[in-house]
Amino acid sequence: MTKVSKRVKDIPFSGIRKFFDLVSERKDVVSLGVGEPDFPTPAPMKDAAIRAIEMDYTAYTSNYGLLELREKISEKLKRENGIHADPKREILVTTGTSEALDLAFRAILDPGDEVIVPEPSYVSYNPCVWFAHCKPVPVSMREENEFRVQPEDIEEKITKKTKAIIVGSPNNPTGSVLRKKELEGIAKLAIKHDLTVISDELYENLVYDGEKHYSIGSFKNMKDRTITINGFSKGFAFTGWRLGYAVSNREVIECMMKIHQYTMLSAPTISQHAALKFDESGKYTKSMVEEYDRRRRLLVKGLNEIPGISAITPKGAFYVFANIKKTGMKSEEFAEKLLKKAGVAAVPGNSFGTSGEGYVRFSYSVSRETIKEALERIRKLMEKN
Repeated sequence: MTKVSKRVKDIPFSGIRKFFDLVSERKDVVSLGVGEPDFPTPAPMKDAAIRAIEMDYTAYTSNYGLLELREKISEKLKRENGIHADPKREILVTTGTSEALDLAFRAILDPGDEVIVPEPSYVSYNPCVWFAHCKPVPVSMREENEFRVQPEDIEEKITKKTKAIIVGSPNNPTGSVLRKKELEGIAKLAIKHDLTVISDELYENLVYDGEKHYSIGSFKNMKDRTITINGFSKGFAFTGWRLGYAVSNREVIECMMKIHQYTMLSAPTISQHAALKFDESGKYTKSMVEEYDRRRRLLVKGLNEIPGISAITPKGAFYVFANIKKTGMKSEEFAEKLLKKAGVAAVPGNSFGTSGEGYVRFSYSVSRETIKEALERIRKLMEKN
């Protein structure tokens, strides 16, 4: 019998996947669980993909990705993010942002290094650190700070083994958006302690209430110590196309490309041709954000009207991280009861780290009709208790 790696075997499965195995066994479930846009991919991107197929653009691209796409990304970074990146050597096109994250950790970490991970956080952060034979060090983000990580809390966890800090803003699962002052504080820590910042900016297009997204890689003295991770999945309803990108200095990108070269070779060619039209698809993104905003307000208002549940208004992404502590139930207990008794799917907060206990993530990447139905079912359930 083939023996598997003990290290990999000991890494837990995603709490989200575990929970949705239960969902798949149910019929007539109203789901506020999956973080995936329910909009179609913008027409210019779809049309470009069709043309790429018709023109037989189906061979490998450069390991770094299509140069034309990297040039467009470089222009976008300069225009929207204040980051100046050489399209030939400082940008890597990846198979989704998940691959970019994995490559980033493996390119900069040595066994035994530590990575600061603000929690609640995206479920892949900790496993990616573990796969690199390193240790994630959690830093709790608190509801009283609208789940925005505070630089002083990060500094308390820095040791001689700390190599990097990962920052996700807008954040999954809380919807928090870091302010410029907080990012400046993190940048100062990175410079002071000679650390790398891995900045996950996948939800940058999805911000509300006049909030502004800032890229820490644009800050003074931060370009060479930041790995910016981004992609097209959330802002362009592009999830299944599997396309992301990483931006950093030449040495880091070259190391990331080396791993990518051997494990993936190149990102999907047809997806890259589709992404060439992302600039022309901005109006579609704007209309998505306007609809998400309406859904956001509906969900937050509805949850706050239900006994035992409270929710602060998220400033980004498409999630509400609702407080269910007054119910006296743990996150998994509450989510399972919600599923089994009301037929509503949501994700237990502890799936995103121990500091997520006492919370449940609801996604508003679904129609307003679905949200209204879910709220009514939740309300009826809570009134019975």
